[in-house]
Amino acid sequence: MTRIGMIVPSSNTTVEPATRRLLADRSDVDFVCTRIPVHAIARDGSGASFDVETMVDAAALLADAAVDCVVWNGTAGSWLGADHDRRIVEAITDRTGIPTTTSTLAILQACRAFGITELACATPYTSDVVEAIIAEYRRHGIGITGHREWGLTDNRSFAAPDSAEVAALLRGAMSSGGQAVGLICTNVDGAAVAESVEDELGVPVIDSIAATSWWALETAGAPARITGAGALLDQADLRHRATALVTELRERTGCDRTTLRIDDPRRGLHVDLCAAESRAAGVRSIQHDPSLDQRGLDTVRWLDEHRRVLVQPAFTEPPFPPQALREVYGVSAQVLGPVERDGDVVAWLSAHSMAEREWSASDVEAVNAARDAVAALLDR
Repeated sequence: MTRIGMIVPSSNTTVEPATRRLLADRSDVDFVCTRIPVHAIARDGSGASFDVETMVDAAALLADAAVDCVVWNGTAGSWLGADHDRRIVEAITDRTGIPTTTSTLAILQACRAFGITELACATPYTSDVVEAIIAEYRRHGIGITGHREWGLTDNRSFAAPDSAEVAALLRGAMSSGGQAVGLICTNVDGAAVAESVEDELGVPVIDSIAATSWWALETAGAPARITGAGALLDQADLRHRATALVTELRERTGCDRTTLRIDDPRRGLHVDLCAAESRAAGVRSIQHDPSLDQRGLDTVRWLDEHRRVLVQPAFTEPPFPPQALREVYGVSAQVLGPVERDGDVVAWLSAHSMAEREWSASDVEAVNAARDAVAALLDR
């Protein structure tokens, strides 16, 4: 049994029922909560006790319950700064020896797992708090494309709007576009409407409570996939590990970009969008471009026919990659590695170079090792 210890704002009435609902089918996971004083959210910090000492004292009480991780289930770090949350994490771990994380760190991890650099922002807060969130997320490479807020300060009032109003808030935040929409507050239940909003908008909902549940499970070392509550909880565990795999592959080969495409209907993954990507500095992202029918490409047909690594030092002979890969994304050489399951190519890795280059035996070996790792990941 994995037991998660949660520090919850005293006036929050959403975290516990929402988390209980998300974990309803997880007989292997339980959680316990303690509270810290939070009555209002204001830019000057009045109305709440977000200081490190208060957090450490609360965590010490959770440690008495022999929890496997501690999580501060509040998003104050989104405007006070992730460094503030990291100081909390360090202090709690030093005091208790228990792995610790926070909602803001979970949201940032979720954005990294999904490759989100353009986020629409939905909150119940006032505009000055939202402006601080925009500035903080920019520090982490996440631009806020648009935002919608209720302009509230009283923390209890955040939980009052119903699901239809929460969905409208998310919908309004996305009016200016974005790769995902984030609900930044753990006293608003975005997880309850995540799937329906995703079906309508076609982008993931990065809900604070869902992100915190996912990253708390990861921090505790427990299986972190939860189905039926949106893409984040269904896909983040796989995407998180896949991103680590393609990052290692890029570093081993010294190439400019690595990607992983996966067909997995169970998780809502399709090869026309990358499940994971790693890029060198200054290299343009391809992750959120669904414009090509990947299965129709000559290179992918080659993979399906030959079932082995395709090495292309230059694009001088067939199979030729799509014109957009060369002209829009500047790729001049690549290695592709297919991943099979039950006799079908269900995924493939790509290693891209912006210049023509000879791919060494060790490069191909690295791609083959990554193929094996992806196959094992898909079998989890």
